[in-house]
Amino acid sequence: MTDRTRDEVDDLVDAWARERTDLDLDPVAVFSRISRLARHLDLARRRAFSAHGIESWEFDVLAALRRAGAPYELSPGRLLRETLVTSGTMTNRVDRLAARGLVERYPDPGDRRGVIVRLTPEGKAAVDGAFEALLDAERLLLAGLPPRDASRLAALLRTLLAPFSDADAG
Repeated sequence: MTDRTRDEVDDLVDAWARERTDLDLDPVAVFSRISRLARHLDLARRRAFSAHGIESWEFDVLAALRRAGAPYELSPGRLLRETLVTSGTMTNRVDRLAARGLVERYPDPGDRRGVIVRLTPEGKAAVDGAFEALLDAERLLLAGLPPRDASRLAALLRTLLAPFSDADAG
């Protein structure tokens, strides 16, 4: 490895290896880098969303509605499953988004007691703009990787995340 390709994680692993020769430090080399990348991604997300007047939690709800396809609506229960938050949290989020004019509620025609949450045109514009800005930021984070390596990394991360996806589904 040349000095040009070293990073702070290499220094961290080297220091631990010097102090704890009895340990396999391969996990540290992987997860310390993932953790650092997650911080950079979080900052990039915040900037992208802020530039479009929304917060990360707002993006999560608006994006779930946008991905549902026209007419961009879901039941609150489906929104819960899409965003993995509690019922009380979702109610609060929908209330706040409705107050901002980004979503609207209307009675569920199939259930007198239920409601449907629908993305407004303003909400659609906000989430579309934020998503485009996020993709630009993510492309910059991946700029150092050839496309083939980025695809390989995605496949490796999919394999690593698969057991957690199964647990989340239950």
